[in-house]
Amino acid sequence: MSENKRGLGKGLGALISGGESTSAATTLSTKSTPDELVYLEVSPSDISPNPRQPRSVFDEEAMSELVHSIHEIGLLQPVVVRRSDGATPFELVAGERRWRACQQAGLESMPVIIRPTTDDALLRDALLENLHRAQLNPLEEAAAYQQLLADFGGTQEELATRLGRSRPQVANTLRLLKLPPAVQRKVASGVISAGHAKALLSLDDAAEMDVLADRIVAEGLSVRTTEEIVLLRRDSGPKRKRGGTRGPSPEMIDAALAVETRLGDRLDTKVSISGARTAKARGKLVIDFADLDDLLRILDTLDPT
Repeated sequence: MSENKRGLGKGLGALISGGESTSAATTLSTKSTPDELVYLEVSPSDISPNPRQPRSVFDEEAMSELVHSIHEIGLLQPVVVRRSDGATPFELVAGERRWRACQQAGLESMPVIIRPTTDDALLRDALLENLHRAQLNPLEEAAAYQQLLADFGGTQEELATRLGRSRPQVANTLRLLKLPPAVQRKVASGVISAGHAKALLSLDDAAEMDVLADRIVAEGLSVRTTEEIVLLRRDSGPKRKRGGTRGPSPEMIDAALAVETRLGDRLDTKVSISGARTAKARGKLVIDFADLDDLLRILDTLDPT
């Protein structure tokens, strides 16, 4: 087995059959029925591009970022291939950017999902059906969501409906992929939790996220303590620079966090409070919504009459 970074494809491998890594020679001897999906790791050189690929131009800057990401944390999303009788054992179905980036990154093996039919719904339905049963870490789950949306279309609302989850839950999980690479590695390895990661996403600066993530690990900070630190930085940082204004009192931090948590759980979305520094100070309550349908859902929750 290659010692190169394998990324998080292993999580998706848990969703379907054939989850062990294998060489191309072993791959060719693997038998699968027309309705079976197989997860393998193969050499990028064993894959040929899809001759019907509609995209002919690949943005160089975006490709460089993807290559860097693969160097840092490995390939998050397996590509989809089918068996081929041509010059290579496999032919791409979806994921040419990822395949090209793996070649540029010099990976000896990469995760693939073999789809033995041309029916896109087969893979989509199999992944959706098994997401409930697989033990994925939060970042693997986010990568699986993104793969489904990118490779097979549909909206976050449709994906949420198929999974039996709310649209904000899917959106918040996908937001984990916006974390800096170093923080993503901590989430993937379980060093920090999804709760920590969501708190870090409230910061605007990637460098701040990295620093606070390191502090979470070094000091064993709880999610609640992390949220308090983020709230202090978010609300009082800019004001301290301009006029030395003190941050929120401990009582206001506790009250704000309690309201954010309770109301966020009730409305199934992100809720944030800012501005209030004392018990008598005015502040601002912000409730996030994904689209008009989500806004109307929130309204129905607040006022069911």
